[in-house]
This record gives sequence, C-alpha cells and structure tokens, in this order.
Amino acid sequence: MELAGKKVLVMGAARSGIASAKFLAARGATVALNDEKPIQQWSPEAVALKDEGIGCLPGEAPGWLLDNIDFLVVSPGVPVKSIPVRYAERAGAEIIGEVELASRFLKGRMVAITGTNGKTTTTALIGELLKDAGLPVQVGGNIGTPLLTLVEGSRDDGWTVVELSSFQLETIKEFHPSVAVVLNVTPNHMDRYEAVTDYAAAKHRIFMNQEPGDVAVLNGDDEVVSSWASGLRAQVVTFSVRRELCEGLFLRGRDLVSRTGAGERTLMKRDEIKLRGFHNVENVLAALSVGLACGASPESMRETVSGFESVEHRLELVAEIKEVKFYNDSKATSVDATLKALEAFKDDAGKLVLILGGKGKKAPYTPLAELIRQSVRQLVLIGEDAARIAKELGEYAPIHRAVDMHEAVKLSFRSALPGDIVLLAPACASFDMFKSFEHRGEAFKREVRSLMSSVQSPTS
Repeated sequence: MELAGKKVLVMGAARSGIASAKFLAARGATVALNDEKPIQQWSPEAVALKDEGIGCLPGEAPGWLLDNIDFLVVSPGVPVKSIPVRYAERAGAEIIGEVELASRFLKGRMVAITGTNGKTTTTALIGELLKDAGLPVQVGGNIGTPLLTLVEGSRDDGWTVVELSSFQLETIKEFHPSVAVVLNVTPNHMDRYEAVTDYAAAKHRIFMNQEPGDVAVLNGDDEVVSSWASGLRAQVVTFSVRRELCEGLFLRGRDLVSRTGAGERTLMKRDEIKLRGFHNVENVLAALSVGLACGASPESMRETVSGFESVEHRLELVAEIKEVKFYNDSKATSVDATLKALEAFKDDAGKLVLILGGKGKKAPYTPLAELIRQSVRQLVLIGEDAARIAKELGEYAPIHRAVDMHEAVKLSFRSALPGDIVLLAPACASFDMFKSFEHRGEAFKREVRSLMSSVQSPTS
C-alpha cells in the first residue's frame, strides 16, 4: 500500500488515532487528525502532533476536506454510519480503521480474538502460550497497544496476536487472520447497534477473509457463535465446557480434553488453572485451541496456563482489609461480564458488596437479579445509570448511592462483614466519570489502598 503523497484524514484523536496519524505521516502522507472535542480537551500527545507536521482539526470535519481526501482512517469510537464518514465514502474516499491499515503492513501470521467477554484474558494468555513455546510473537489491538506500533517489530516467521472489538471489525476489508476466535456473543453496545443481530454481524466479520487452510475457533456453548460453524471456509475447532465433543476441546469432570479423529488426550486439570471463575475455563480452552493450531506443545501450554494469573482490571485481587477482600473487575463493562464475575464468587462462604454503574449501554440489568438476590449483601451504585439500575434491581438487595469512587469504596467497606468480598464489576462503560475502564480500575485500587492505610494507621 503506497502512502507517500496520499491525503488522509484520521478521525478520532485517542490512542489508535494518534498511532495512525504518526504512522501515515512517517510514510509520506499528508495527514490531518480530527476529533469532535475542542482542542483544549485533546491529550498533550495528540496536540503535539502539530510539531510533526500533522494538522489538528477540532469539531466536525468540513465538507471541502472530506471531498479531497484519498482515504479516511476511522477510530473505533467513531460510528461508521456517522454523517462525515458516509459523506467521505460517497465522495470517493476509502474508509478503513487502524487495524485494517496495520494489517496491510504487518509481516507474518495473525491470531485474532473477539467476543463480548474474555477477549483480553484470552489474548494475553495466547501471547504467553506462543512465547513460551518458542514462537516469535507480539500482542496488540484492543488490549491496549495499537496494532500499527507493532509493524516494525513484525517478522515473516512470527505471529501477531490481536484483540478486536466489534467497532474495530466494522472497518476491516483485507484483514486476514490465520486463526480467528470468537468467544461469545451476548447483548452489548446497544447504544451503538440497532439490534443484537447487528452487533453479532460485526463480530462475524472476523472470518470474512479466512480460507480453507485457516482455523476458526468457536464456542460450542454459545448459541449464536456455534451456529456459524457450517458457513465458514476455515477449518472449525470447537470448544465446550458443558458437553463432550466428537472433535474439539472440552471439559470432562476436572479434565481439559482435546479430541481429534486420531484420538484424545488430557491437556491439564481444571485445578491447575489459577484464574477464578467458570468463564475462565472457557477462555483457557479457547487459548489451548489456538496454541495447538499454532504448533505449541501440550506440555509447554500446561506449564504456561498453570502459572498464568489474572490480567489487570479483570477479577484482580487488590487487597484484604480486616478479612474483607477487594476485587477489581473494572473491565466488566457489560451486564454479561458482571454476571460472569458474580458466578465466579457464588461458591464463596461470604457475601458480595457489589459496585455497579457508569455509562449504560441500553441493555437490561435484570439478568443479574437472581445472582444478586442469592449472593449480594449490598449494592453500591455510581454513575449516570445508577437510577435505572436501582429501578431494575432495587428489590433484590439494599442500595447505597455514591457520588464518586472514594465514597463507593468507603460505603462498601462499611457494609461488608468479615469474610465478604467487595467487587467492582460495573456492568457499564466508564466514560461518564472516567477516561477509560483502566482509569476507573486505577481509581478503585487507589481508594482501596488509601482505605487500607487509614485502617492500619495507629491514629485511625
């Protein structure tokens, strides 16, 4: 793909937009970076692009500019159906995203992972499995590292492991993973999609360029995902935690088993997995499926999985204060993710104090009702969707409202009894109060540590 002399508009001045603008300018393109926010609200890194000869354009992109660009790089947070994007497409510009742009320059083969929940844990684990098996590997995408920043480090004999959101998949065209994984599809981002079927269709795009020599890894327990098997060109590998499969990877009792036409073998015991929760058994099975497809040995993978611990902001144990444990699951930005977090603790002796709330995604909270009734001692609500959560779940557990994370942690500790768990699993996006789910998780951890210091202080 020739970039020198091309006129490019990058829409969205966050992480992927900044990476795209730098990449394009370094290869001779004339680049402007656009964001609807006033430039005073742009990050210092984005504003500094002016010094690299990149135009910085706040507000809505003008029509004259959209008429004169060769292509438009759309950041994940910008809907592809927005008026400026559709205008640019009608004017003849090619519309792509940062992932698509990177894929045209990356060397080697790719593993791509998507799903409503579990993407980051599975992506990180796959990266470790391939690295420990001695394969050249790098990890990026939605996990936090723009894919474009991995181009220079890619190699012909290597693997790039990519976490992908539905938003990123909307703008792929030639993106071609040798191994593609869909973990699950449950209602999410209903503030962006008109129906769950539209959201699922975006996820399905991960397979669009696969060929018969490629591998598609599917969750056999997910009704939507498993229904795709017969329509794919790639070789399908299925995993399941609920039933034995004629071929694929599955959980049988305490054993994680791989079965092919040539026979079966036990890869490891469930008890060897440090990750908490039944959903993480699914994630491990998916990761093992990828490892086998890429050539990692079962012995190497067993050792890697048994030493793998939770990724930051995903059921992360922060501290224990006076026999109350604090867990950070800030990445639980959907109702289904919070449901899985609650299930991970349902066999614990103590009750949960659950911190919920944030910027809602127009999905109902009622699927949480039964587990809240069974397991939750207290709900502590934050953010702009707190009133709606209270209306839908208020009859299932007592409710406190908190104005910020400081008050939420304080109220949670006050409500907990020895042996209880305080769990941040908000079921919402973070953008009403925080810059990202990472920012929210860091705020929670900071408040927990501050609480621990005050409780331990001789003057407290």
